[in-house]
Amino acid sequence: MRSLFFPVVLLSLLGGCASHTPTPVATPFPLLSQQDGLAEPASAPVATTPVITPSIPPSVVPPKKATLPPAQLLDKLLPTYVKPRSGWRDDIVNAIGALQLPPTAENFCAVIAVIEQESTFQADPVVPGLPAIVWNKIEEKVAGYHIPLPLVKAALLKPSPTGESYKSRIDSLRTERQMNDLFEDMAAEAGKLGLPVGMKNPIRTAGTMQVSVDFAQGHIRAWPYPYRYQGSLRDEVFSRRGGIYFGTANLLHYPAGYRDMVYRFADFNAGRYSSRNAAFQLAVAQLSGRQLAPDGDLLRYRDGLPSGEASSTERALYQMSQRLGLSDSAILRDLKQEKNSSFSQSALYQKVMALADQQLGRKVAREAFPQIRLNSPKITRKLTTEWFAKRVGWRYDNCLKRSPL
Repeated sequence: MRSLFFPVVLLSLLGGCASHTPTPVATPFPLLSQQDGLAEPASAPVATTPVITPSIPPSVVPPKKATLPPAQLLDKLLPTYVKPRSGWRDDIVNAIGALQLPPTAENFCAVIAVIEQESTFQADPVVPGLPAIVWNKIEEKVAGYHIPLPLVKAALLKPSPTGESYKSRIDSLRTERQMNDLFEDMAAEAGKLGLPVGMKNPIRTAGTMQVSVDFAQGHIRAWPYPYRYQGSLRDEVFSRRGGIYFGTANLLHYPAGYRDMVYRFADFNAGRYSSRNAAFQLAVAQLSGRQLAPDGDLLRYRDGLPSGEASSTERALYQMSQRLGLSDSAILRDLKQEKNSSFSQSALYQKVMALADQQLGRKVAREAFPQIRLNSPKITRKLTTEWFAKRVGWRYDNCLKRSPL
């Protein structure tokens, strides 16, 4: 039988379907007691690759004069079909509290809208046709190596730690968490399977809000996680409380002066400050006369870090350096802040937006939808970040209609 190297490495290509000094958490209201294991922050796995850590805002939405306690307000806002209602309610209230965010209808509805869009309030949502998705991708990949799919399936008959064969587990896949567990076992048994020991789990997003595991690892280094947990942080992100906590952090736990919550939804999909950066790219295109794709990335990236290869936005700005009164090194220095709130205060951002305002004769928009096509084995239609943001925005507006305040 051929080596299992190619079949499983190809499986590993299948993905799921963006500094702050740590500060003790002082919640604005007590954590609800229903959750087991609430405690002081526990130690957590540390990511080996640095990721962007959050800038912590004093608030996201100015709090209105509340007439209801947070839990009672959230009860009014949750869709009627949510079960178990108390569990989802407590996890959302606890996440908002631990992150020191105001318990407003706006913040609650933003979280509710994303959960509805990503999982319809299912703790471990079923992905229709997941086995077929996985096998089709395997067949697509192995075709390039002239390896017949039946031979791959035969190679995956080896028993896994659960006692089932890897093939049987693929055939019975129903949820992304099951797929994550499968890849975790395959990575752990890499040596036995004749695979590189450094093989990694390819699942990058998880949980009820489909938050990045890398984001969770970065956030927990910058802001204490309020729960004790067993196992890995990856496992915790797949839990209901962990998925809600880290999803809420990714959505709301950073300062952004957007005029509408819908741009946070776009950032949630495309990366923090992508909406601000897309508007900046449109301003650069206006000033330079060059066509630029407003995708929200001002630099080129490889493995989450700047690649060193100049982007089209970067090149356009270098050509404008004299007009901006900035050297190329100063432009690059400011561009490297693009994933942080500080970029809005940089000389580059301020000069570009002021010149765009002057040229147009009015203030240009400070936010725009990043133009990004969504790609995933689970997506069969032509979808974009703008579609995602507007769809979640529609859910958000419907939620606010239920608010008694």
